[in-house]
Amino acid sequence: MKVLAALFALAALLFSPGCTSKKEPIPKNEPAPLYLKTRFQTVATEQAILLQKGTHKNQCVICGRDLPTFYRTNHAAATKKNRIRQYCSLHCLVHDNEISKTDLYDVKVVDAATLKFIPVQSAFYVVGSNREATMSNFSKYTFAKRRDADAFAKAYGGYVMNFYDAYAIAMQDFTDEKR
Repeated sequence: MKVLAALFALAALLFSPGCTSKKEPIPKNEPAPLYLKTRFQTVATEQAILLQKGTHKNQCVICGRDLPTFYRTNHAAATKKNRIRQYCSLHCLVHDNEISKTDLYDVKVVDAATLKFIPVQSAFYVVGSNREATMSNFSKYTFAKRRDADAFAKAYGGYVMNFYDAYAIAMQDFTDEKR
């Protein structure tokens, strides 16, 4: 008898007015729930510049992550066989270069302000901001202009540095993994 009463109570809860699986529109004066917010790294697919070719051109060659989803942290490089490889992050570029021993050159990175690829040698990296990191504990966003990097660091924290210093920090991901 108690089991039957519990089943009726459960049915009443499930089928009472207000319990629905239909998604309700979000009122304009309320903030969007977390699951609807996008990551800072993400851009619309049509905004992403995909430099590599092939059926998996929208995926990181190391981890398989979707490149437009992590676009603002994308890097790209050429191999000795003149093939362009695109990465979701500096972490994956370092992995390919150091761990996989792929001999890379002509390395480029996305300018987080303009969404265009720029040479890493002229990029200003902001490392350790409170924006989302990609494949690492420390976020790494890049800018073509120092003033954009400084403004980003002022708004979100982090330290402005060059590619070589950011690369050294990314290398720590691999030395920490071996401990």
